[in-house]
Amino acid sequence: MTNAFLLRGSAVALASAVLFGCASRPAEPPMVMTSATSSSTATSTTTTVNPLSRAQIAAIVASPDRSQADRTNDQRRHPEDLLMFIGAKPGWTALDVSTGGGYTTELLARVIGPTGMVWAQSQPRGPAAAPRPAAPEGGAPAPVGMPAPQRTAADVLAARSAAMKAAGVPAAPIAYAALKFDNPVPPEVADSKLDLVTLMFNYHDFGFLGVDRAQANAAIYKALKPGGFYVIADHAGRAHTGISESGTLHRIEESFLRSEVEAAGFRLVDEGDFLRNPNDPRNLNTPNPPQPKDEFVLKFVKP
Repeated sequence: MTNAFLLRGSAVALASAVLFGCASRPAEPPMVMTSATSSSTATSTTTTVNPLSRAQIAAIVASPDRSQADRTNDQRRHPEDLLMFIGAKPGWTALDVSTGGGYTTELLARVIGPTGMVWAQSQPRGPAAAPRPAAPEGGAPAPVGMPAPQRTAADVLAARSAAMKAAGVPAAPIAYAALKFDNPVPPEVADSKLDLVTLMFNYHDFGFLGVDRAQANAAIYKALKPGGFYVIADHAGRAHTGISESGTLHRIEESFLRSEVEAAGFRLVDEGDFLRNPNDPRNLNTPNPPQPKDEFVLKFVKP
């Protein structure tokens, strides 16, 4: 068993602890790796293993070591329903695109377990980004007026991995990849190596960020094994709006998203209704009067 924390040229393994919002967040430095499992065991074994039962998933969600921030987020995200819908199996190799604070990444790591692997991607920091300020020596509090050091996705994922390890959770190692959204797949798993790709509530951001969505979907298609799944959740937009309100209302028309993903060769196999709210008029970013946003979850397969 290894317990390394190392830098490599293109990819890195890690873990994390809070949820950021949409993809307009700053991105991170290149990769780092921390793993409680040797690379020889972090391979996918999907053929004979069954998905976890609802009772097993409920036990994972109820794990007392999970953070309060994640428990608060559970109220909006319905993790038991989501994980049942995804159907991830122990031993799988998965990629969580636009990991944010690692909420979904950690849940997948808990489900997939130490014989699998979870990659977590976010977009790298641009060259014009402000440098991270240095912290005072000796762990002293920052002086008044001095900005606190900014936590990156790599930092957050490392903290998540460390917390799970300390709690004795048999989780998959998490590998962080700082890659552009146009090709979010780490080269190590770029050719039919993945069992699952997830993209939670950020496909719409690809619109106002100017991402080449056809290229991104093609890269994900290439990386998945035949029979592998691509699960996307997002905020529902109104009919005939396409992705035009991605930067204002942070919504996307469901049929528009579906058509783009199917154009890459995927086939829709399931739709989740556990986050739907038909009373949301879908004309604001945050519904008024206050109520849950109407959200869809789609599961595609690579034939």
